[in-house]
Amino acid sequence: MYKKLFTVVASVVIVLTLSGASGANEFNQNVSAEGAILMEQESGRILYEKNSRTQMRIASITKIMTAILAIESGKLDETVTVSSRAFGTEGSSIYLAEGEKIPLNDLVYGLMLRSGNDAAVAIAEHVGGSLEGFIYLMNEKAREIGMSQTVFSNPHGLDDHEEHYSTAYDMALLTQYAMKNPVYQEVSATETYRSETKENRIRVFNNKNRLLTQLYPASTGGKTGYTKRAKRTLVSTAEKNEMDLIAVTINAPSDWYDHMNLFEWGFEHFQLKTLVKEGKVNRVEDPYYKDRLKAEFSFQYPITEEDKQKLVPRIVVPQPANHERWKREGYPYPIGTIQLELDNEIIGVVPLSYIEKDSPRDPFYRRWINQWFQMNGIVPHG
Repeated sequence: MYKKLFTVVASVVIVLTLSGASGANEFNQNVSAEGAILMEQESGRILYEKNSRTQMRIASITKIMTAILAIESGKLDETVTVSSRAFGTEGSSIYLAEGEKIPLNDLVYGLMLRSGNDAAVAIAEHVGGSLEGFIYLMNEKAREIGMSQTVFSNPHGLDDHEEHYSTAYDMALLTQYAMKNPVYQEVSATETYRSETKENRIRVFNNKNRLLTQLYPASTGGKTGYTKRAKRTLVSTAEKNEMDLIAVTINAPSDWYDHMNLFEWGFEHFQLKTLVKEGKVNRVEDPYYKDRLKAEFSFQYPITEEDKQKLVPRIVVPQPANHERWKREGYPYPIGTIQLELDNEIIGVVPLSYIEKDSPRDPFYRRWINQWFQMNGIVPHG
């Protein structure tokens, strides 16, 4: 029978080589930020970092967490009644009125495009049941995502709590997670949004993210931030040549230029390459596995020209001691893996299945055939 998990005790390791020109690429531009990171979105590979694991105040890029929790709540179509607490929130605002009724969806746009602190509190109270309840949800989600150096104490990022901080790396993880959600993608990429309530209050939200609206055509969204203590913070995303990048800067006097320079360097020196293609695996000489191994899915990864010289794909499969029994009962799944190594680190693992040319692959069908043979006194060969 097929097995969901397969432990290789004795194995055959087949090494395939990838050729390519060498040439180290280093980012030599000055980055003004105190903390910064450039990450490829799909793989999570870090292309550049500077103090990326150092805890710092993060200002309004906090609102990425507030937005994704609101989106995932399933309550976007619900109407929020603005509390006095939300109405009285200081700082950047979408000018909510106490007692006003407004769709949660519109609050999310006001939160992300105009960085409304009042919108953040209104969202938190509605989604979390209370401000404190929502902050609990924020920290639970942070743990779930792997943001191990982050503590949230409010939904907006104001400097009203000492225990409110994150890192460039953690904020990149959060953005990577959020960008998997199509609703978040749409909100983040919106330049202008018009909100009209049943009370005939009309607001137009113009996005503060100048990379998206003016400066960088490859921009796909992001979130700005500023407080006196955190200084300028910025999260942004960009796409070019089918590769998506995430940039985060904290305390960056020249954040717009930091992000554009990081993106351009990343797109110039890294390419998203298909290192394993779904389907039959070629160049396997072992007679038991030649023309019989299939990669279950394709694997892409951002690499430089220099990386091509260092890539080592290893096919790990078991010794075929049980080959005859497998032919009768069904091959294990997966029968092995392709392990992709770069600089002695495994960057990806793709499961392999066995292509059976002479017998059905489905173990249930195979078992039925074997039972039919037994009932009719027939001994199957091979």
